[in-house]
Amino acid sequence: MSDQALHVFQKLVDDSLDDHILYNLTPIEVFEPMVYSLESKGKRLRPILLLATLWLLDVDRLDHGISSALALEYIHTYSLIHDDLPAMDDDDFRRGKPSAHKKYNEATAILSGDGLLTDAFNIIVADEQVSAHEKVQLVLELSEAAGPRGMVAGQVYDMKLDNETGTLQEIQKMHSLKTGQLFKFAVRAAGVIGNASDEQQELLDRFAIFFGRGFQIHNDLMDATSDQEVTGKETGQDCVHNKLTYTSLLGIEGAIIELAMETEKAREAVDQLTEISGRDFSLLKTFLTYLELPEQVGTDE
Repeated sequence: MSDQALHVFQKLVDDSLDDHILYNLTPIEVFEPMVYSLESKGKRLRPILLLATLWLLDVDRLDHGISSALALEYIHTYSLIHDDLPAMDDDDFRRGKPSAHKKYNEATAILSGDGLLTDAFNIIVADEQVSAHEKVQLVLELSEAAGPRGMVAGQVYDMKLDNETGTLQEIQKMHSLKTGQLFKFAVRAAGVIGNASDEQQELLDRFAIFFGRGFQIHNDLMDATSDQEVTGKETGQDCVHNKLTYTSLLGIEGAIIELAMETEKAREAVDQLTEISGRDFSLLKTFLTYLELPEQVGTDE
């Protein structure tokens, strides 16, 4: 049932995204590259987490979370477009397709990312299903998560830290910001719309941060051990650019151990949520299956 529920939420995100795109009045010159990146079929994990959490908190308000879910996917997609640029991670492929700057050009990629970033807030503000108070809270949470105290700060640390001098504490801080903050927005937006208690929200935040760290460790391990056919982007690039990663810092086996620790912390947060609320939050554990590694990772084969 859990896997089926997540597929339902993913279809809801994809269908809502298609509807939004259909009625968008953006000039075609910038709209086309925006759609190109949006429709590169990713996992949609962040908006799915938002909707799944809202469903657990208040199933009757699930449709009130659609706009926030779309806005979150817009922000995530913009960040990927900019991450792939030569001045950042310099990746030529994303989700199995040429990156936006390779499909078009750097200027078009930058502007399409800017368009997605800005339009994300428009989507929330234009939503008539959430109250004015909720809109203010959602915009505040999203700007905090995506801005210079959140994801952008993490991206700055990512560019600044290097393989020779970085520490475990620094890489944890970097990814709590760069990766964890958008996952955290997913559960905080659900909390705003679904009226989570302070205790529930604190544990949801903990789950999101631990899951976000685990997600990044998983990405680092896949970059170090897998290939482009599996990941949808060029692998081994972290090593080429001498970037600080969990695998460069801890080695493959050490990163696997760290991944298991973060996964367990996320699982414990879900168990505590279920215990303090008297409601079953185990659906969130389904997200931890995305942190599972192929059998050959960490073996000598």
